[in-house]
Amino acid sequence: MNSELLSFALLSFTSFFSLINPLGTMPVFMSMTADLTTEERTRTARKASVVAFFTIIAFALTGQVLFNFFGISVHSLRIVGGVIFFIMGMDMLKARLGQVKIKDDEVKKYITDISITPLAIPMICGPGAITNAILLMEDAETVALKAVLLGSITLIILLTFVTLYSASRLIKMLGETGINVMMRIMGLIVMVIAVEFFFSGLKPILLDIFKP
Repeated sequence: MNSELLSFALLSFTSFFSLINPLGTMPVFMSMTADLTTEERTRTARKASVVAFFTIIAFALTGQVLFNFFGISVHSLRIVGGVIFFIMGMDMLKARLGQVKIKDDEVKKYITDISITPLAIPMICGPGAITNAILLMEDAETVALKAVLLGSITLIILLTFVTLYSASRLIKMLGETGINVMMRIMGLIVMVIAVEFFFSGLKPILLDIFKP
């Protein structure tokens, strides 16, 4: 049982860390908050992290209800999630920042809402993180596994906040090359997870179609 918990915790942590990608969000966060004071930047990072946390938790807890209401199969969602993850991983592997960008002349207009959108949604809590939360909650069959999943989400969001809070120093320390290398590593991890999700969803569907 301990081995199962450890394995699930590792999967939850690595998948959310790769999909939320705090280091990839960090340069965009800095550019979007360049005109803010340190205190305002900290407040923005905190609010964005809180909104993203409750959004992911809400989807994780209500995912099964959404499945039943819309008649969605978890296997179908695994396949779609695998495709989404693979595309995201490919962009990350090429060190692209596939995030929402705001034009320079529009920054002032959006400055009060920037922590909710686009920072919290979809930069921190994007479709990949939402899909991952629903799928992993579906796999968490015991209370202990559900607690591990919620704990992993909490830890990743806290790590994201710390990363954004320390953005100025981290960017100087890692440099552009360091950030690009980290994005490529996380992109590779996301692509591996994508393949696992895709075939874990495809296999039961094919077995159901071709069963005698």
